[in-house]
Amino acid sequence: MAEQEEQQITGLDTPVPGRSRTGRAVDLARLLHHECAHLLQLYKAKETFLSDHTPDGGRIVSPSPVSEEPSTTEQVQLLHAALRQCLGLLHCVILKEEEEWGELDGDYETMRKNVRVRLEHLLYSTKALAETEDTTLEVTPDHQCNEEVDGAGGVFGLKMWTYRVLVELIHWADQAAQTLHILHKEREGTEEI
Repeated sequence: MAEQEEQQITGLDTPVPGRSRTGRAVDLARLLHHECAHLLQLYKAKETFLSDHTPDGGRIVSPSPVSEEPSTTEQVQLLHAALRQCLGLLHCVILKEEEEWGELDGDYETMRKNVRVRLEHLLYSTKALAETEDTTLEVTPDHQCNEEVDGAGGVFGLKMWTYRVLVELIHWADQAAQTLHILHKEREGTEEI
């Protein structure tokens, strides 16, 4: 299984003739956004109570800008930090769901694993695009999975927190696509990807 995931990452990182690194990163972010939205749909279908209860709350992930007007590279570095936090949250979701229900093998679980692998790959891509001599970027998850989920205990709290994490993933995947598109325009001098 891990070997298949490694092959997926390697296969996605293989240079495509005529494609720039920034163009591939934009494509990857757009694909991640699509898959995150699909993951949320699968979750809503699995957890039918969500049609009556939509969790509220602000952003879970909110990286701090280095300056008031960050450069595009600094924006990608901030994005990278946010994506690391998202990966940490996704790892927590997986861990907590498996603790509660065991390892399941359905469409939701398969898509959840795909999103995790895709997000890890996007972290490697943003690291390659935004790392500088002065800045070292990590790709490991940036979140400790040791606190209560959203202050609410029990299975219901876990389900509501999971929903919020999935919404957060969609938000940051969209931000990634937008920010990386701007970087692509700056570096490649074209809107075409």
